[in-house]
Amino acid sequence: MPGRLQFKGVWLGWALALISTFTFSIATPLGKAGIMLGLDPTTMLVLRFGLAILLLAGSMALTTPDRLRIDRKGLLIATTAGVVNGIGALTFFWALTRIDASVATMIYSLNPLVVLGLLALRGETLTYRHLIRLALGLSGIYLLIGPGAAAVGGVDWLGVLLVLYSVFGVAVELTLVQWFMQSYGTRTVTLYVLTAMWGAIFVFWLARGAEWHDPGWQGWLIIGVLALVCTYLGWLAMFTGIRTIGSGQVALLIPLETCLSVVWAFLFLQERLTFWQTVGGGLILLSATLAVQRLSRVRWRPRWRARLRV
Repeated sequence: MPGRLQFKGVWLGWALALISTFTFSIATPLGKAGIMLGLDPTTMLVLRFGLAILLLAGSMALTTPDRLRIDRKGLLIATTAGVVNGIGALTFFWALTRIDASVATMIYSLNPLVVLGLLALRGETLTYRHLIRLALGLSGIYLLIGPGAAAVGGVDWLGVLLVLYSVFGVAVELTLVQWFMQSYGTRTVTLYVLTAMWGAIFVFWLARGAEWHDPGWQGWLIIGVLALVCTYLGWLAMFTGIRTIGSGQVALLIPLETCLSVVWAFLFLQERLTFWQTVGGGLILLSATLAVQRLSRVRWRPRWRARLRV
């Protein structure tokens, strides 16, 4: 019986990880669709995260009100991680005003490489294989935004830089949470990180004049799906899956998320890639796959600390 229960738990964990992968994959095409409708990226993010936070806080207040509390250390770390990634969310959505969703998604899939680089700061050894993964990723970016983009009128470098910052932002958030917040409840961490992200976005929205325009029914539909499906449901499914099968296993699905996002962009936004962009995207996906395989075996605890505890 215990073995059967454990087997069911593993399958449930993978099912939740796949659900989160699907929900995250539709976020970028939906954001691009909203921008094409004339929605302001900052306003879209303010509403998206605001609604998601209300849903999460409300459900926690009804089911586990004790999880709404967090100590000072947890609040500081969650706020730092959330602000950094909140700026990353802003830069990514503003990048969608300048480059295609498919290109942005492929660049964004470099995230595992950046995470491995950050782990090196805490004692994780970087081998020659990491250099190979890095070379594949950089070669892919060159083909994606170099010769490939030249065939369709060139690349918007500001858009590329905005996406690259968002890659850094989410990598910092992930590593901070993994390093310092493993003892906290996942919904508590999610609530406070999302709130900090929303705070950073809201401050930027106020600084730009807090302009407001009715999104219309199509805009509200996009914002509602982004809030309920891509943020509230996606984050809960991801963190619950991580508790069951581990973050390394969940990370293995990142290349699948990228492929799905590109497929949705092709089907619903009529985006297309040139031959060289397709080759470059393939190299980036290959490097991401190799990186997440490494992440599934990595030691998130710093090696020097582990040695002290032996």
